[in-house]
Amino acid sequence: MQQEDVLQLKAQLRGDLIDPADPRYEEARRVYNGMISRKPRLIAKCADVADVITAVRFGRQHDLRVSIRGGGHNAGGLGVCDDGLVIDLSLIKYVHVDPAAKTVRVGGGCTWGDVDHAAHAFGLAVPSGVISTTGVGGLTLGGGMGHLTRQFGLTIDNLLAADVVTADGKFVVASANDNPDLFWAIRGGGGNFGVVTSFLFRAHPVHTVCAGPMLWNLDDAADIMKWYRDFIPQAPEHINGFFAFLTVPPGPPFPEALHFKKMCGVVWCYNGPLEQANEILRPLRSFRPPAFEFFVPMPYPVLQTMFDGLYPPGLQWYWKADFVKKISDEAIALHIKHGSELPTLHSTMHLYPVNGAAHKPGSDTPWSHRDAVWSEVIVGVDPDPANNERITAWAKNYWEALHPYGAGGGYVNFMMDSEGEERIRATYHTSYDKLARIKAKYDPDNFFRVNQNIRPAAAQTSGQS
Repeated sequence: MQQEDVLQLKAQLRGDLIDPADPRYEEARRVYNGMISRKPRLIAKCADVADVITAVRFGRQHDLRVSIRGGGHNAGGLGVCDDGLVIDLSLIKYVHVDPAAKTVRVGGGCTWGDVDHAAHAFGLAVPSGVISTTGVGGLTLGGGMGHLTRQFGLTIDNLLAADVVTADGKFVVASANDNPDLFWAIRGGGGNFGVVTSFLFRAHPVHTVCAGPMLWNLDDAADIMKWYRDFIPQAPEHINGFFAFLTVPPGPPFPEALHFKKMCGVVWCYNGPLEQANEILRPLRSFRPPAFEFFVPMPYPVLQTMFDGLYPPGLQWYWKADFVKKISDEAIALHIKHGSELPTLHSTMHLYPVNGAAHKPGSDTPWSHRDAVWSEVIVGVDPDPANNERITAWAKNYWEALHPYGAGGGYVNFMMDSEGEERIRATYHTSYDKLARIKAKYDPDNFFRVNQNIRPAAAQTSGQS
């Protein structure tokens, strides 16, 4: 690739082309996880679908390693690559709500905060994650779980169609009627199959929810975890709660006496008649009254932004994940051992429910652990790179202790970039071979490989990496 090739690409784009000499380069290459520092050769900030097509064709023509960046939130920083081309969608940013059809069309560069803001004006929401700065594309293509999962399913269960630029630089629509095999694959198969420039989602009536954290002292952790493991499998679908070990942040709404204290808790989201919200949790309050609670009515976007300030972009992150079917007494004892040793303020363990509506028949997608009840994530997090070894060792030790109690595989959006093919196969389980066949059809050369990679069936021994 010569400089004249780069200049030609720059002239063809409506968006920007950034190289290492550009003063914007350092900012443009940053991702959410500050532990990741990669230096791409070029960053194409695409303004529209035509720019994406141009960038894909350029990458192929010059045999460049290519990564796709949406919101840049990926755990392993897979939106950027070393010495390659980043196709950055951050300028493709629009949200169109159709209140009559209850659908939301979203550009590939949007964050969930963009979607929540637009949909809330119409009393609607799309099931997504728990931090509003998360990118729509990455979360959706990996599955998508959060506060509304038990009531309305995973994000992929609410995807109706997508616009995709494939590895040969062609534009296609993926839906139940158009390229249904591709539509199946992108609902959980990650960024393996193309660049998704637009998503069409089904939305649901959500406006004011009763939500927020309840916290208990660690002395109560065993009893709370046992109550929680029994409650979630049979709870009404309109209540969701994820369990956490955490260190109380030094700020509102938490009282000063609890600041920096290690505790356990559940972050609830109830989307039903508000006058009935407290009835569902009355048995828990009677069983073990929380040391602190902030379970109050709030607009749904307020809940979605509740943790944004605690987890701004640029922190150091190390992630480990598993799916979980049952939480045994032995697993609870190990959780308490490691959860009580949180190494830093931001480090935590969450158990996200993935049952309820996510278990209903008819959800034919690559998400192969529909029988799991929780998705467990252990994250070592800190602002200071000097603590990377400490937070990584804690997360690995915690995960290794609990992994024997897991269901096999883990949520792809909670994985780092070095977990290996065996881990990917365990995650996709019975769907892996079908995904590999579809990959061979749409990306036979494994052009899109900076991801949790599914190698094309015909190339699985080719050694591409």
